[in-house]
Amino acid sequence: MRDFVIKWAVNIIALFAVIHTVAGVSADNWQTVIVAALILGLLNVFLKPIIVVLTLPFNILTLGSFTLIINGFMLYLAAKFVKGFAVANFRSAFWAALLFSVISFLLNMMLTPKVDAKFYSARLDGGSRRRKDEDVIDVEGRVED
Repeated sequence: MRDFVIKWAVNIIALFAVIHTVAGVSADNWQTVIVAALILGLLNVFLKPIIVVLTLPFNILTLGSFTLIINGFMLYLAAKFVKGFAVANFRSAFWAALLFSVISFLLNMMLTPKVDAKFYSARLDGGSRRRKDEDVIDVEGRVED
């Protein structure tokens, strides 16, 4: 639940920045921005994966840049669902979605907790390289008579 609230707050901040930056994107008041951020998040969770799978050949041919068009469509669709949130045309939706993605990516990097992951590079001979400061306990089992 905490992660959902953080992501929603990030979407609200990013949408405020987009509304004040991109011409053609507007909202009546701050309550509309909050609802639009929620609707946009729900569309991205439930509808976007289906659209990405359906447009997979286009995504492969364009090396993933078709996803930018899908993001613009999601923003344009959110504007159709939320009264008081308006996107003038698809060009505005495209640039707004691009800016929204960049801002939310940067804010998510700063605000979400980091996962401590250790990666080891594989050697060609099949062995793994370990860091020198890593503690290793090697135990041999012996049967005593």
